Amino acid sequence: MVAVDGFVHPSFAEVAQAFRAQIAKTTGGAAVCVVHRGETVVDLWGGRRTEDELWERDTLSMSFSTTKGVASTALHILVDRGLVDLDAPVAQYWPEFAQAGKEGVLVRHVLTHSAGMHRIRPIIDHADWMLDWDRMVGVLAAAPAAYPPGTANGYHALTYGWLVGEVIRQVDGRPIEQFVADEIARPLDLDGLYLGCPPSERHRIAPLGGSAASRLTPGPPLARRIQKRMGARMGEAITVSRAPFDPRRAVSALVPRGVDEVLRSEAVLDAVIPAANGHFTARSLARMYSVLAGHGTRGDVTLLSPEAVHQMGTIQSMRRDLVLGFRMRWRLGYHLVSTTRGVLDPAFGHFGYGGSGAWCDPSRDLAVGFTCSRGSGTPIGDIRILQLGSAVMRSVSHRR
Repeated sequence: MVAVDGFVHPSFAEVAQAFRAQIAKTTGGAAVCVVHRGETVVDLWGGRRTEDELWERDTLSMSFSTTKGVASTALHILVDRGLVDLDAPVAQYWPEFAQAGKEGVLVRHVLTHSAGMHRIRPIIDHADWMLDWDRMVGVLAAAPAAYPPGTANGYHALTYGWLVGEVIRQVDGRPIEQFVADEIARPLDLDGLYLGCPPSERHRIAPLGGSAASRLTPGPPLARRIQKRMGARMGEAITVSRAPFDPRRAVSALVPRGVDEVLRSEAVLDAVIPAANGHFTARSLARMYSVLAGHGTRGDVTLLSPEAVHQMGTIQSMRRDLVLGFRMRWRLGYHLVSTTRGVLDPAFGHFGYGGSGAWCDPSRDLAVGFTCSRGSGTPIGDIRILQLGSAVMRSVSHRR
């Protein structure tokens, strides 16, 4: 029997049951945290951090696109302070970005994945370019948009982080990882919310796949996995609905050459890739989102105004995403929240490759965070977070 440890409120026993069943069936380990009405009602972890070590309370895991939700929250802090205007051109804050006809790309377009800047594979020679911040923002500043801004939505799977992060750096002066540490993690006293990972915290990391060697041992090429999953599975479903979908577009956005070796290398820990290499605990994600669930304030800490949170969670587009093939109901840096019982409105958040995810529902003062060490699945999570979401919602409905 694989161990599960932690705490669960009696009203949320169904969440614990679902989590234990998942841990028993999957490799590696995971953690889930739920905050309801400001109270932590679920804080569980289980499985193995490595082949020889159990997942601990403070274990960190790289959470891929779940990182986008943290990066988006950081930018919204500047928006709420009046330092960034959503409807201003990106080039107003980052003048070099105006190259190649991108003068009309607005901050709002970036946050809604409608800037036309999703392509990464055609504009860099190798994924190791992603380890160099200045090189990546220079490449993106010089690149043309794939379509007129605002006319379509195409998931900026990797480019999103540099676009958001460079606006933050240009406006505030601090790199995004420092901004997140100073303005989110420290005020909320979070135990694990890092972009990249500081050397002092690396002993806490759960390597992908649960093996101490797996970070350095590449699995099947990611491009092949993306093409298989999104072409064979998603493509088939979308073809039936007569929607335009080209799996090659997903590979262009998701899979620069050499991405496997880079994401599994030690070098990725030193870099900051704010769309992909956040290292989190489920507890920290849930507590950050609990502030949003509380309309910007939790306890004596206020990160955002209620008006800002309302704006963040308002649907901006119902178009089908060109990269993912689904109607993502894009908000300003976040997407819809799905459960096995359907889409949960008005909740919003961000899920990631490998299965991680975090979200909030301000109407219920509810926040959920999930982390894991599985290095597979779709680009936007897997069935586990959907199952947990359903268990959470059933528990909330029964709680007085």
